[in-house]
Amino acid sequence: MSSKKWLLVVMVLCVVAVGVMAEVRVGVVFATGGLGDRSFNDAGYEGIKKAEKELGIVYDYVEPQAIAEFESHQRAFAQSGKYDLIVCLGFDQADSLQKVAKEYPKQKFVLIDSVVDASNVASITFKDHEKTFLVGALAAMLTTDTKNFRQMNSAARIGAIGGMDIPLINAFLAGYTAGAKYINPNTEVYKAYVDAWNDPAKAKELALNMYNRGADIVYHAAGGSGLGIFKAAKQVNKYAIGTDSNQNFIEPDHVLLSAVRRLDNVIYDQIKLVIDGKWQGGVHNLGLKEKALDYTVEDSNLKIPQEMIDEVETLRAKIVSGEIVVPDKFEDIDAFLAKVKR
Repeated sequence: MSSKKWLLVVMVLCVVAVGVMAEVRVGVVFATGGLGDRSFNDAGYEGIKKAEKELGIVYDYVEPQAIAEFESHQRAFAQSGKYDLIVCLGFDQADSLQKVAKEYPKQKFVLIDSVVDASNVASITFKDHEKTFLVGALAAMLTTDTKNFRQMNSAARIGAIGGMDIPLINAFLAGYTAGAKYINPNTEVYKAYVDAWNDPAKAKELALNMYNRGADIVYHAAGGSGLGIFKAAKQVNKYAIGTDSNQNFIEPDHVLLSAVRRLDNVIYDQIKLVIDGKWQGGVHNLGLKEKALDYTVEDSNLKIPQEMIDEVETLRAKIVSGEIVVPDKFEDIDAFLAKVKR
């Protein structure tokens, strides 16, 4: 074979090899509530789409309607043997994944928001109480700011609505409450639970009740249900705080800010680790220090005073340094407030 022909063969083989290497396939099992929640699922999907665009992956996904469906979807993906990584979004996938991961020990899984003790599962958890501490502190500053926000009343009252009364969501609400009371110990924080991730009508009803009781601002950690809170805020001309992704654009005249997870980056990074051959199972607990959490005021028409933002950024630095250790349980808030220095 001539040198030119040999070179041509080598080039073709290299192109084929690169193509094969790039063909990484990801399966995604979304949380109940599905795509279009403008929150948890959509934030995760952004990471998948980013990986498709930048890393050349291909993917398939399912949108379960009930918890009982998780196991069959996880098993179907694993049984096919064609996925380099299976991403499972939501704490309530843990029980089924505990079984499926054991059945398919060579299959790599990522679980968001809970822990499965298996070497083939990367369990991603978040210190969500750290970011909600920041937005709770900001809410406490804003709730009595009648100068810049005419719809605020002089009473320090805010609200928080969770999707379910479970430890995961209570950590969100505990951080929010601790942040508010750190700024003003007299802040009254109403809380309630929707008991569903996809019931915006009930969430709206709960939010209206809080607004009627004098709350100026209601934060939600309720997935797709939270969209109802924004409708309530618009209806009574009050304010809301979004969650998981930037939700400010949904009602920019009423959503002050959003507490965000960089779920897009986290999922993208897990896929890239697979491609680079560096992926590892185990528990990964991420917070402000790892830049997995944040808040954003972008896309809101409401202007928060810069001095308030500066104070929140000072709090961020104290959390990152370890000077402030935010409680993730309601029962620990009083002890935290008694100990922490302002």
